[in-house]
Order: sequence, then C-alpha cells, then structure tokens
Amino acid sequence: MHYLFDFDGVLANSMPVWANMFVNLLKEFDLPVPEDFVKTITPLGNRGAIRYSISLGVPLDEETCYQKSFATLMDAYSNKIPLKTHVAETLRRLKNEGHTLHVLTASPHVFIDPCLRRCGIYDLFDTVWSIDDFSYSKAQVEIYDEVVARLQTTREECIFLDDNLVCLTTARRAGIPSIGVFDETSREVAEDIKRVADRYIMDFSEL
Repeated sequence: MHYLFDFDGVLANSMPVWANMFVNLLKEFDLPVPEDFVKTITPLGNRGAIRYSISLGVPLDEETCYQKSFATLMDAYSNKIPLKTHVAETLRRLKNEGHTLHVLTASPHVFIDPCLRRCGIYDLFDTVWSIDDFSYSKAQVEIYDEVVARLQTTREECIFLDDNLVCLTTARRAGIPSIGVFDETSREVAEDIKRVADRYIMDFSEL
C-alpha cells in the first residue's frame, strides 16, 4: 500500500505557526480575517497563501511578503516544530510492514526537508513531494492523478491522509481512499471531514 501523508497538521504540529503568521499579516494592516481563511490557504502553499492575502488587501508585493515570512518559517521548521503524537513509531511500523511512505504537502522543500531530517524520519519516506514538484495544488484533482501515475500504481493501492477538508474532498473526487486526521486548526470542520473521508483518526496510534 502507498501511504500519502500531508505534512502540516498531519505529520507535524506546524499548522498554528504557519496559519497564525498569515492571520497576523492581515491584522498588521487592519484587514478583516475571513471566517474560512485558514481552510482556504491550507492547500495553496506558501506562495499561494501570500497571493490570497494580497488579494484581500495586504499592500505588499509577493516577493516582499515572501521575504517577510521566510525567516520566521525557516527558523520554526528547522528548529522548533515537533512531530505529532505517535507519528515516528507508526511510520516505522508501516515501513517494516512493507508499505511505501510518501509526503504530499503544500509546503516547500526548503521548510519541510530540514524538519523531517531533524525529527529523524526523512529516510523513512520513499518520496517527499511538495506541490512545487507539480503543476497543480492539492485542491486540484489532477495532482492526485499525477501521483498515481508517478507511483505506477492504482488509486485503490493508495491511502491519502490529510487534515484539510478541501484536500480530502478533492482526493475523494479523484477516487483516492482517504483518512482524515484530527488537528486543532480543523476542529470546526471535523464532522464534515468525517463525511468525506473513508476513516477519521484522532492521532497515529489509530493507524
């Protein structure tokens, strides 16, 4: 079986750092924060979240926003962000059982790769994919089609784990079996995720 793991909010407890940075960016310029802001930016990646924030009125260009966020995120991913509960031991068990493990995240390699290495799990993965490695976001069906093609497998042989309702809904449309993973930042849509995903877990001890 091919396990496809989201990173932020699934493998690592990083969503508060990432999401709060963009919330604070809007607040810095006295802009209202849409109710579904975090849910909207999660599948977009760093650049996509920046562009969306600019569309909401942030009076900076994309490159200025990127440089403004880079140092904060680089420090957090390289030195601070921890794995979520039971992640490391569960990944090792799945690997020992013969499954292949892959990361499929909206975050860029420059952030996630150092975090995976620091936490000692980088080498457990057969592939670490960022959306930067594709021409699509995780909110587009095509990315899941391409993942299946790259793995030279079938949809039925894949399991996609994510904490984001949009991504899980898109994976379902693509015919990929999925597991919703609890994260505090997606608590308000947990019931919706349960309806979309094939399973729902509170942490990796349930895998």
